[in-house]
Amino acid sequence: MNEPMYAQQLADVVITGLAEGKVVEIDGLGTFYPDPARGFHFEPRSKAQVFIAYVKEDQAEAELLYDVLLGAGFSPWMDVRKLMPGQNWPRAIETAIENSDFFLPCFSRNSVSKRGGFQAEIRYALDCARRVPLDDMFVVPVRLNACRVPGSIQKETQYIDLFPDRAAGVRQLALAMRRELKRRG
Repeated sequence: MNEPMYAQQLADVVITGLAEGKVVEIDGLGTFYPDPARGFHFEPRSKAQVFIAYVKEDQAEAELLYDVLLGAGFSPWMDVRKLMPGQNWPRAIETAIENSDFFLPCFSRNSVSKRGGFQAEIRYALDCARRVPLDDMFVVPVRLNACRVPGSIQKETQYIDLFPDRAAGVRQLALAMRRELKRRG
């Protein structure tokens, strides 16, 4: 698909949504809001995007993390909350990882030895991490319960435990990400 045609299709989707009185969010860009006086107003993305990777068996815990991060002022990204019907989900997930400020793989007894999408997302995020400055924090592993973190990650990256005290773990996570954002300027 050529770029001018794609841009026109995207503009048509935004215009249609706004005409129907809907808020239109474009991941990595910002949000368009209907405005009766001006037609719309746009708010660029200002919150740090945090990609949450998890296995289906841990979806409930991942959604709790999503809600807490949202309440803490971050913009979490999770497939079940962000993917739309008919969307090319593999490409949407890759784009979301690329556009994220942080990637949180949620390790658990369910995920560490499971094959599939979770492992693919981690590998893709590690490829993306190779493109960011060495001192930048990008992959932030979290443990949902007592489990082993793969050696290839554990040898280079410190993880955060969200157990036995979930609230303390999430506070530590949010603080670490805020400090990193401040350091980045």
